[in-house]
Order: sequence, then C-alpha cells, then structure tokens
Amino acid sequence: MTFQPDPVRPATTAAADTAQPERAELIAQAHQRSASYGLRPYESPDFCPVLQSELRTRIERSQSLFTYALPVMETLYDQIVNTQSMVILTDADGLILHSLGDDDFLARADKVALRAGAEWSEARRGTNAIGTALAENRATLVHGADHFLEANQFLTCSCMTILDPYGKTVGALDVTGDQRGFHKHTMALVRMSAQMIENQLFGNAFRDMVCVRFHSRAEFLGTLVEGIVSFTPGGRFLSANRSGQFQLGLSNGALQAHTFSSLFGLSMSQLFDAVREAQAGIVQLQLPSGVKVSARVEWKSTPASVPAGGADAGRAGTPGTAIAPRGLAAGPERPAGLDDLDTGDAQIRAVITKLRKVIGKDIPVMVLGETGTGKELMARAIHADSPRHTGPFIAVNCASIPENLIESELFGYEEGAFTGARKKGGIGKMLLANGGTLFLDEIGDMPLHLQGRLLRALQERAVSPLGSNKVIHIDVSVVCATNRNLRELVANGQFREDLYYRLNGLVVRLPALRERSDLDVVAGKLLRQGQAEAAAGEPPRIKESVMELFRRYRWPGNIRQLCNLLRTARLMAEGEAEITEDHLPDDFLDDLRERQGDAAVAATHVLPGGQPTRLAEVEALAIVATVKAHQGNISAAAKALGISRNTVYRKIEEARGLTRQAG
Repeated sequence: MTFQPDPVRPATTAAADTAQPERAELIAQAHQRSASYGLRPYESPDFCPVLQSELRTRIERSQSLFTYALPVMETLYDQIVNTQSMVILTDADGLILHSLGDDDFLARADKVALRAGAEWSEARRGTNAIGTALAENRATLVHGADHFLEANQFLTCSCMTILDPYGKTVGALDVTGDQRGFHKHTMALVRMSAQMIENQLFGNAFRDMVCVRFHSRAEFLGTLVEGIVSFTPGGRFLSANRSGQFQLGLSNGALQAHTFSSLFGLSMSQLFDAVREAQAGIVQLQLPSGVKVSARVEWKSTPASVPAGGADAGRAGTPGTAIAPRGLAAGPERPAGLDDLDTGDAQIRAVITKLRKVIGKDIPVMVLGETGTGKELMARAIHADSPRHTGPFIAVNCASIPENLIESELFGYEEGAFTGARKKGGIGKMLLANGGTLFLDEIGDMPLHLQGRLLRALQERAVSPLGSNKVIHIDVSVVCATNRNLRELVANGQFREDLYYRLNGLVVRLPALRERSDLDVVAGKLLRQGQAEAAAGEPPRIKESVMELFRRYRWPGNIRQLCNLLRTARLMAEGEAEITEDHLPDDFLDDLRERQGDAAVAATHVLPGGQPTRLAEVEALAIVATVKAHQGNISAAAKALGISRNTVYRKIEEARGLTRQAG
C-alpha cells in the first residue's frame, strides 16, 4: 500500500471523522473482509492471548515503539481518565503490547479479551478500530454497531497507525471506551499522540544527521505540526515525518529522488552560512511550491568537515572546506542534558517528559529515588536544558555538611560572625547560585531549625548572611532530592509541612537500577565514559554471561555501584577483548552468591494445590493479595507497595497464569 501523507488537522476538523461519507464505505468493506475470514457476528471473542514469554518477545521486537509510546500513553490517559476508557498500544499485527485504563472499564474490556497479549487484527476480531486501521493504514473510528462481532458492540474505538521514520507501519495507538461515552474530540487526541510518538522515533533514528524542522508559521516550530526532514551532512535526503511530507507535497518515496539543494534551493554550505547569521537560530527557506517557511537546523554530531560544494559535491567525494555553524561546530563538550539520560527505559523517559513541561516555568522540582540512582545527574541535566544553563549550578548535600556549619554554607556569613570564620566572610551557596540552579541534595536531612529560614529565603527570594543586617535579593531555580519519605517526616514532625509544599512543585521518582529495562545500555555507556576518561582506546565488551549476572543482581547501590564495579572490571580486563567473571570484584560475586542462596530458601513456598513456585511467583501472589485488601483499587495498591500501576497489572496477569496452572 502506498502511503499518502496524512495532513495534520486541528481537533475540531479531525473530530468530524464520524460524519465523513466514506466512513460507511470503509466499514462496509471491513465487514466484507471479516466475513471472508470465516467469522460470524454472533461468535464469542477469542480468549486465547499469547503466552507471557511470547508477549515479552513481541515487546522486545517493538522495543523502540514500546519505549517511546509509554510516556505518551500516560499523558493521553491523563486527558481521558474517569471516562470509562482505556489507551491501547499494539504492534503492526494488532497484538496488544500495553494498555492503561480506568479500573472498572478494564474489567469490562477483559471480558472481550481486550488486554495485553491478545491480537485484535480483523482476521481475529472482525471489524474493529485497531484491526481496520492497520488494514487501511489510516485513522479509523469504529463505533458501537460498526463492530463486526456483536460482543464488541458496546465499545467505541478511535485508532491511528504509527509509522517508523521510513514510513513503515510499526503499530497502532487506540482509545477504546463505552460507546455511550463517545466524545467527538477523542480521535484528535489519538492523532496528536500517535504523531508525538512518530516524531520521537524520527528524532531518535536521525540524531546524528542534519534535521531541518520547518513550518510556514514560526510559532508552530517545536510543536507537533512542524515538518521534520532529515539529510546526510552532504545533503542526501533520508526521510520526512508526516507533516514534512504534507507541507512538501511529496511522499517519502517521491522525496528519495531529492537532495536538500533540490528541495530548498540552497547547498548545505549555504544553509550553514545562513545558520551562522540567523537571529534566534531561525532561518528562512522556500519550499518547491514557493511557500516560505521558518526553520531550525539541528546537528548533534560533530563532523570534521562539510563539503563546500553542497549535496552533489559531498556525494561525489569532492574535498571541501570545514564548516563551523554557530551552535553546531566542535567546541567544549556541553553538559549532559535530558536527552543524554534517555537510554531507552520507559520510566526514565516518562520522567523526562514530565520535566520538559516545567523547565523554565519557575516550578521547583523534587527528585526522589534510592541512593545512587542518579538524582544529581538528573538535576544537572535539568539545569543544562533550562534557560538558566549559562548560569551556575550549585549543589549542596544537606547530609554531608556538619549541622553547625550548614547555615553558614547555605546563607553565607560576615567577617567575625562566629569563631573560626574567615576574614572577609564567606559567600553562601544560595548567593553563588544566583541566576542559576540550586540543588539541595538529601533535603530530608536538613536540620529542622534551618528549614524555616530556607522557606523564608525561597518565598522572599532574598538571603541575609550570618552576622549581617543586609538583605541580598536572589533569583534561583530550586531542585531538591532525597531518598527519604518526606511525607512520613512531615507526619513525625521532622520536616516542616509548609516547606514541603513549597518544594513540592513537580515530584518525579527515579527507578532503582534493578527496575530499569535499559541495564545493558547503561552499562555500555558507563564503560565507554570510563574508557574515555582513561584515554585508552576502545573499551572491552561485557561478556553475555556477565550481563546475565548483572540482570539477576539487586544493585543496592544502583548506578553508582555499577559505575564503580565497571571501573574496576575495566582495569582488571586491560588488554583483553571481554570483561568476564574473572574480572569482577570478589565482594560482588560473594554478594550475588548470598542473594541466590536467600532466593533458594524463599523458593520453598507452595501454592494451595501443592505446587512449588519461585520467588517471583510468590511476589505476584502477594501483590494480588494487596489489591484485594484495597478492594481492587489498583492505584491504592500500587502506592502501598511502592511500585507502578503497570507493574501491578503485570503481576496480576502472572498470578492468573499461576492459578490456571494450579487448577
């Protein structure tokens, strides 16, 4: 099927899909296909989802889609929560990979096998939004009696296919709800969310290439409707997103015959010349249609040179002069931003998505997480991506400074303010952070008597050094971090409630390393960073059997522990191609053996039917018991257990499988 660029329409227009004359024809054709598959309207739905092992394999095959879609699904669900609905992600075959929804509606959806592991292709489920959208490769609304199977006619479903950066369908995003609660704007939300996923997939695929983001209206740059086109440094066309194809008036297939020069009438060197002189980084370009657009040019890699002759010269290998566009050329390495922390884990990406919405908005950020999860690294990334990035980043560890010195460290002091004070006094950390970011690490350990003064300084945006009557006004952005439960400290009178709510603007939680899905990527990144510091060429590989040990380990010290372990292992493996078990520290191996022994003891649990089970199965059953104790409230159970709603749902599915085996 040839892909035709799908124009990006505002919600009010997209919502009119229900009235489009061609809908009736689309549904009629879908019903004909359903009948040709041998389905009958009165049949019961197929209740045979794939095995959990197969589902994991399918998720791994769609890892990029899964990773980028999860935070978008969370945001979409926030917009439809409590509307008797659910958000669904499928792969290209219509297999449901993940879903989020209102608890009561999820129970109803489960009765028609609308759950992870079930396939909703037309061949399996007849006419339905997921299967029909994938068959037609277009946005599709299937409402009530439009469904081929009578059992599904209580549903209303809005679905949009998701394309990879090369125009291939890789999955679908769907919102399904009770047909009595149909809302005309749902399809617009689904379209926008699907495009958000596509744009993120696009940006990830071409992060080392030249990306031109453009629109005829400058205010639309940076929004979902901007066109994005990617080129090699020599100007050869690579791909364009849906909006880019629509604005250019050409499909990806037709664009393959073009270069940057043939599309925009400039060579690559002329483009970079324009970037050098651009105001606010925006250049003016002209499309083949004659329409003038505003554009931003991105190039994250640092090339040695760009051919002077533009695209054709680059492809012919003609030597050229080095081009150093402002903001694109080699120079001092910039501090790591949020993009640098995005290593594929869905939970981390969800955190980054939330942070991007508040950066630069004067909203304090609280980063929670176990020791060693990278809270300060996240704080530095927030600063690096903020409008204050040219200002100072000042970190204060409230747990490491002696209690009698923390006040002077934070607020500064005048000469003679206390015994041992330096001549000319000292500048406090809050003043040093003026114009930048103040990072208060381990805020839960700040002495109670100083919390009131900190609150006053933040509210009044002013500090008074110890021993001084001066009031110095400051302008700082505040990021806090702790591994302690501040709510519990407030309840126990150990942390001021008013300060808690002053700092509690956006709260994000960094997952423990053992909870992350990107352990391999994180380990490889840490290994390369350590090797770069040692300036000793390529780092050794991590043997797969070692990675398997890493996956089984609990990592009580999290990323900090992994970093230290790899530093030691790299030195032990110097001159060798692989890090093996022989290069690992003895204390790590001893700890691993002890934990395996503990797990073996715990594995003696027996199911009601007398069937022995593993520790993971005991965990699943315990989580089900917690859900029952909270009268089926998934959110309350997740909060009580300290895990995500998604984990609770997954463990419930595992427990159901165990029950079927035991029965």
